[in-house]
Amino acid sequence: MSNLLYQQIELLSKEKGIDPQVVIGAVEDAILVATRKYYNSTENLTASFNKDTGQVEVYALKTVMETVANPSFEISLTEALIIDPSAGIDAEIKIQKPTDVLGRIAAQTAKQVILQRVREAERESIFEEYTQRIGEVVTSLVKRIEGSDVIVDLGTAEGRLPRREQSRLENFAMGDRIRVVIVKVEKTTRGPQVIVSRIDPALLTKLFEMEVPEIYDGTVMIREAARDTGERSKIAVVSRDSDVDPVGACVGMKGSRVQGVIRELHGEKIDIIPYSEDPITFVTNALSPAKIDRALIIDPMEKHLEVIVEMDQLSLAIGKKGQNVRLAAKLTGWKIDIKSDEEKRAEIEDQIALLEAKTPLSELPGLSKGILEKLIENSIKTIEELADTPIDDLTKIEGLGPKSAEKIIASVKEYYIQYAQAAEAKRVAEAEQQKTQNSFVKDEVTQEETISLPEEDTSSKPSGSSVDVTVEENTEEKVEEN
Repeated sequence: MSNLLYQQIELLSKEKGIDPQVVIGAVEDAILVATRKYYNSTENLTASFNKDTGQVEVYALKTVMETVANPSFEISLTEALIIDPSAGIDAEIKIQKPTDVLGRIAAQTAKQVILQRVREAERESIFEEYTQRIGEVVTSLVKRIEGSDVIVDLGTAEGRLPRREQSRLENFAMGDRIRVVIVKVEKTTRGPQVIVSRIDPALLTKLFEMEVPEIYDGTVMIREAARDTGERSKIAVVSRDSDVDPVGACVGMKGSRVQGVIRELHGEKIDIIPYSEDPITFVTNALSPAKIDRALIIDPMEKHLEVIVEMDQLSLAIGKKGQNVRLAAKLTGWKIDIKSDEEKRAEIEDQIALLEAKTPLSELPGLSKGILEKLIENSIKTIEELADTPIDDLTKIEGLGPKSAEKIIASVKEYYIQYAQAAEAKRVAEAEQQKTQNSFVKDEVTQEETISLPEEDTSSKPSGSSVDVTVEENTEEKVEEN
């Protein structure tokens, strides 16, 4: 039967979440320190804890020698045979050191060593535990407020919620229960520091996993998530089962599932959109609730895409302070340029006009009178004709070498660049003027239309829809469908 001391060690280990052997090792080391201090000894000491008796036995290890040169580590054969009749030369024997005479000071020293060792083991245990839990969402209790930081109780440790990891719209008081995601564990002189967050996208995905059984069992997957903390979020979902609508599953009956997430995020709007491998479809869905006319891939390598919308959808697609397009870009990973159909039409017209224009060569800067005359003699009378002339044909003109031909081509390119810049500046100025004059271009908030959730289960909506869920101040549940 285990000794009472060992039982206490087991209880302490369980309470601190550490291995009992760590505590036993601390006890052994503590007794060694006390023994060495009491005897003022430099001997090679070792300690062994006896679970049955609860005693720590201390021994001095010495080597049997014919001639003793260092009494602290060596012992003569004659003395060794008294202790152990089977001892021989070069054998190692253990000489027990009495520990019942250590006294009060030695006991206090041992206590300090034990407490220090247990504290270090506890800190290491907490660090390893929470390092493995990074990305996990936990329910915590606000313990205290330190400046702009919030200290929360995680159960076995304290977590720090820095201001940078808080939503600017949230305020907390002592005793509040909040869900946080563990994002980092740092080692400090005061022990491990667990950093938690309320703005990490992982919090959003984990909350949906808690609320939506289809996400928990893997039928529905959240492929991407983007947050403008405290204001709006977007998640892209996909279903592994063709019979399960991923958007409807996340919304739930009358919006019950998504409303649970919204309440936890203190009213943050959430757009739920279907994920697609096709970038044009994905971006179109991501810009919901705006209606997209068409989208064009500009550069697939740079993941650059252009979106065309009707004029009355432009501000809605961009969003308040660019929020909608910014979240869509985060969600999809594509750079998105949004233009109205009028802007695109004007751009195309300018390009056509540029192609059809007949600009005299004299308008091209950098041409000498001699080169100008040579080009005209060879039936090249406009900048447009010059732009269409291959460089090899230019070098065939008498008096024009390769260097001159290259300079001419460079001048043509510079002309078109400046022309395009001037045209773009003109379009921007006209667009600003039109925006000021046309009162129908409204703020995103006034353009957004909401309809009440249908009475039936929203999971019955056809796949491919997107849902924008908002919480009004009167707690009435509303959903936008696109």
